Amino acid sequence: MTDRYAVFGNPIGHSKSPRIHALFAAQTGQDISYQAILADKDGFVAAVEAFIAAGKGLARGANVTVPFKAEAFRLATRRTARADAAGAVNTLSFDAGAIIGDNTDGAGLVRDLKNNLGCDPAGRRILLLGAGGAARGVILPLLLENPAELLIANRTEETAARLALEFARLPGCAVTVKPDGTGFPGLAGKTFDLVINATSAGLSNAVLPLPTSVFAPHCVAYEMVYGRETPFMAQARAAGARVADGLGMLVEQAAEAFFIWRGVRPHTAPVLAALTSAS
Repeated sequence: MTDRYAVFGNPIGHSKSPRIHALFAAQTGQDISYQAILADKDGFVAAVEAFIAAGKGLARGANVTVPFKAEAFRLATRRTARADAAGAVNTLSFDAGAIIGDNTDGAGLVRDLKNNLGCDPAGRRILLLGAGGAARGVILPLLLENPAELLIANRTEETAARLALEFARLPGCAVTVKPDGTGFPGLAGKTFDLVINATSAGLSNAVLPLPTSVFAPHCVAYEMVYGRETPFMAQARAAGARVADGLGMLVEQAAEAFFIWRGVRPHTAPVLAALTSAS
């Protein structure tokens, strides 16, 4: 009997998740089906319930993308610690009537940095740009890698400071470094080994007001947006940084979800290579 999985979003036609999970399944010999489902913007819960009902006991899980991650957080009857820290859920597991919510975005970012880019966050000075959902989802996993510093920068300094304080006070979080927050003007004179753009600026080709000095020699500049050259990437490249986009994070967070569901961790390098050659 083929277990059923899906990804819910709006829009969803561009999603690479069905192909990624099909490649994972073929590689690992798992018998699954995986489909993309367009949910009405006010109909996410109904769409998930319909998917579970239609599966007749074979609906095992789902991924969740924009704009439903906060709704998925509320829908979950149980959540992991990293989902609670992120305040959002991108991976659902269906088990005996329970809906278990997790967030694999941060794990995907860390795995991409370490395994694909050779950039271990441990001991590095990290600048995280943005204080929205994308940034929130990766803060705890980055902190757990024991960086030398994690500074959150946002156009609104108060938002960045509030987010940093929230994670500094996170209960049960065994981290050695507490994050700090600042506005973009506060970056003057500061230098970082890893700069991560978690803002939506790349989607609109907006230019971030970053001093070139933030990019240390041998810095890695990571753009969460994938499939395009963003102004952030262009600025980082001009400053001599090594630049990467978020395609590897997409594949790695999918692999983390696949592992949660199937108990098997697929090899991501051939899948990432297949997606790269097709783009």
